Amino acid sequence: MQPYILHVAINKPVRHCFDYLWSHTLSTEIPKPGMRVLVPFGKQQMVGVILSIDQTSCFDEKKLKPIIELLDEQPIISEKIFSLYQWASQYYQHPIGEVILGTLPTALRDKKNSTDKTLYYQLTSQGKSFASESLKRSPKQSALITLLTNKSISREAIKNNGFSNTIISTLLEKKLIEKIWIAEETPPLSTLIQAEAPLALSPEQQTAVTAVISAKNFKTFLLQGITGSGKTEVYLHIIDHHLKQGKQALILVPEIGLTPQTIARFQGRFPVHIAAFHSKLSPTERLNSWRRAQNGEAKIIIGTRSAVFTPAKKLGIIILDEEHDASFKQQSGFRYSARDLSILRGQLEKIPVILGTATPSLETLHNAHSDRFELLTLPFRAGNATPPIFRTVDIRGQYLEEGLSSQLLHAMKIHLAEDNQALLFLNRRGYAPVLLCRTCGWSASCHRCDAKFTVHQFPPRLICHHCISSTSIPKQCSHCQSNELINIGIGTEKVEAALKKHFPDIDILRIDRDTIRHKNDMQKILEKIKHGKRQILIGTQMLAKGHHFPNVTLVGILDIDSGFYSTDFRAVESTGQLITQVAGRAGRAEKPGEVYLQTYQPDHPLLNILLEEGYHSFSQHLLMERKNTGWPPFSFLALLRAEATHKEKPLHFLTEAKRAGEKLPHPHIQLLGPIPAPMHKKAGNFRAIFLIQSSQRKTLQAWLNKFIPVVDALPSGKKVRWSLDVDPLEMF
Repeated sequence: MQPYILHVAINKPVRHCFDYLWSHTLSTEIPKPGMRVLVPFGKQQMVGVILSIDQTSCFDEKKLKPIIELLDEQPIISEKIFSLYQWASQYYQHPIGEVILGTLPTALRDKKNSTDKTLYYQLTSQGKSFASESLKRSPKQSALITLLTNKSISREAIKNNGFSNTIISTLLEKKLIEKIWIAEETPPLSTLIQAEAPLALSPEQQTAVTAVISAKNFKTFLLQGITGSGKTEVYLHIIDHHLKQGKQALILVPEIGLTPQTIARFQGRFPVHIAAFHSKLSPTERLNSWRRAQNGEAKIIIGTRSAVFTPAKKLGIIILDEEHDASFKQQSGFRYSARDLSILRGQLEKIPVILGTATPSLETLHNAHSDRFELLTLPFRAGNATPPIFRTVDIRGQYLEEGLSSQLLHAMKIHLAEDNQALLFLNRRGYAPVLLCRTCGWSASCHRCDAKFTVHQFPPRLICHHCISSTSIPKQCSHCQSNELINIGIGTEKVEAALKKHFPDIDILRIDRDTIRHKNDMQKILEKIKHGKRQILIGTQMLAKGHHFPNVTLVGILDIDSGFYSTDFRAVESTGQLITQVAGRAGRAEKPGEVYLQTYQPDHPLLNILLEEGYHSFSQHLLMERKNTGWPPFSFLALLRAEATHKEKPLHFLTEAKRAGEKLPHPHIQLLGPIPAPMHKKAGNFRAIFLIQSSQRKTLQAWLNKFIPVVDALPSGKKVRWSLDVDPLEMF
């Protein structure tokens, strides 16, 4: 009998699959694409996924190795998801093995870890009789023993309660606690109670719902609703329609911080099982969610960008909320766009896709104007809420106290006196962006990056926000030994300190990546905001994304000018989106809202268009500019990046790559560069970029298909780390 050849994808950075022999001794049935296999790979054993099955190989069959074990009885990847993977691999020019295995739950990439049981800890018999008071010198150990009294607790829950791996390991060594593995059971539906009744829809909301549920096949909708217009209520009505038809819903959100509140909102409305997907899940939690989505138990699937690959037994609708958000584009490794793959998945599943936002990306708006997407608008806020009033604060020549103008401070006092909340936005964490010597002008710089250290005071450190290097704050200048070191500029920590002086009796909550470190931190702060009055919220763009703060009536935007003068052609677009989104946190309930925008450029034409005419007019002006300059969405880009510890090697490699590209036929293709990256040195590596531009997407893809194999073969490519980014959002 002629042997079967399995073409297997391995999680390695190679652009081809590997051939293995199939032995009939393993099973009487021929395996199928989408099944996992354990295969020999060098001296290792690795999990791979079968791509296809053949009876011939382009390699000498005598040299092919047999697979070790078939790991699945049925394919774990459906035909539609398989097509999604293959398209993504080809379009983003990324190895198929890394595309597939890199997006599967970790537990499915390793045969040993494919259990659906969760690690718990409990007291041993010795631990039960042990007096926790004996650990007076180790209060954390004593507290954990007390916590485990008469119950077992999962590892995740223990860590969320503030106990480190060291504490757990120490008690394991003392044999006071032990590990147990418990299978997670799906809670019965009887425990899930529908608590929230659907809200009445406005005519505009009803029009949007009707349009989507009337779509019997694939169609992409852009739901453009101003902040506070009730987009989520539209989603909920549409999801309800599909759930009643026995179908599942996939909802993608840009940030982990939005996932818990989205889940809570949906749990309050629907008595169904919900599967969550985000990077803070343990491997077991992710596997359990993945399997419940796959077998249809989970009717609603909510997650961040990688959730676009989640299997679903009977998918009915895909919703991508805040579609403009750059978080939907993966910026390392497999650089895919979850927005674009959501649309492709909708096409493969033959179901509607909704892209929702108050501030659509220019690419999405262009598609709507070209009738590729159907535009649905929500021009009014829900209920009696009204859009906030903008007040521009001209800070030229004005004294600012740690970035705060007298007008903004006065407005805060008025709003807080009425038991309302004020939100201050500054997209710069830390205490100050620069530590400077007053005597000689020296500034503290990161030795691994072309960047200044940011001063942090809680705890006191100098930290590079690009490579996370840190050091203690010096007492003297390293150049002239002067003691005259001063902090230049403002960060959220400095603003918080200034606010405590002005408002000593007001609860101040800072929300940035320094205060949100653990899975439940954001949810805890959101609960404080929800139940509190007379609070000041200060934070970065984490505060701007889709949060509903009914008690916030004042928003202060402290420093936004740099976005209008960046070298990045997308910067003005993202700045306009950010201003609109942050401003949208004010006056979302019955109380009217105000927005104070501090600026050194009160006469900037685009800023005035945004504030006076709104995001729609602002985006139309930007689209016209893009059309005149030939930037996306009126052209298509691919960015070849290279980096190395040696300064000259990235530019040398990219120069060779360009020469190789010039030898290929390239009508309608422009080759721009190479040049050093805007931040030339980062994390100890020197970086360079080479841009490829075309007016036609198909032309660019066809050219890349010829170009990348040539680049792969360049000897200089072995001396650098290089990557290709198709449809890049960051030009660094």
